[in-house]
Amino acid sequence: MESSVVYQDKSNEKVITKKDLNKMVWRSLFLQASFNYERMQACGWLYSLIPGLKKIHKNKEDLSNSMKDHMEFFNTHPFLVTFIMGLVLAMEENKEDRNTIRGIKVATMGPLGGIGDALFWLTALPICVGIGASLALDGNIAGPIVFLLMFNVLHFGLRFGLMNYGYNTGVKAIATLKESTKKVAHAASMVGLTVVGGLIASYIALSTPIVINAGKAKVALQADVFDKVMPNMLPLGYTFLMYYLLKKGVSPVKLILLTVVVGVGGKAIGLL
Repeated sequence: MESSVVYQDKSNEKVITKKDLNKMVWRSLFLQASFNYERMQACGWLYSLIPGLKKIHKNKEDLSNSMKDHMEFFNTHPFLVTFIMGLVLAMEENKEDRNTIRGIKVATMGPLGGIGDALFWLTALPICVGIGASLALDGNIAGPIVFLLMFNVLHFGLRFGLMNYGYNTGVKAIATLKESTKKVAHAASMVGLTVVGGLIASYIALSTPIVINAGKAKVALQADVFDKVMPNMLPLGYTFLMYYLLKKGVSPVKLILLTVVVGVGGKAIGLL
């Protein structure tokens, strides 16, 4: 049974403060605490919004209808969810039509999921991990600290910034989001892939000591052949092999075991 779209209390005074917004940002950290395959993040989404909804809807029936709506299927990137929260809170406070609020929520969660994956998992995380790992490999104890600081400054900066931006901008932000979604996702993907390419060359150590004797001449397969054709050709080839096997459905655990076997076996017989 669909919830009512008619408000019992139609007053739309501004009641949400910056303190309320910040409180809901902290609660948004629990977005996936009750994740399930029926409604995905819905329970955590409602939990994050409850303080604001209680201040907005003094009428119990209005509050009940709002909470029922927000328990419907919801799934987006957990780091960017506060933007949608800000939009929805502004609309709830203005007592917009419930179907419109539902529509806005559905229309934004998909694009932000894509942007978040490109921005964080393909761009920010590899860059921050690369910097932290390079320090750690040099024996610097600050490596993991630098990684955590860099990544979480971006993470929490966006959480708090997007909550306030979404709330203050309201539905006007929807047009901007639609215009820039493809550009942001494409740019972030390009930067992320560039970083991943650099990490392949820097951190995948794969070479062969094989030397081919051709009469009096000796040809080092690695230095005189592979490196002449393209430096780090073996690490790149092995990366492509792993990618191909992943696409074929081979599990990451099996690929890790395969890498261990290849490394140990190759070293034992003198191939690597």
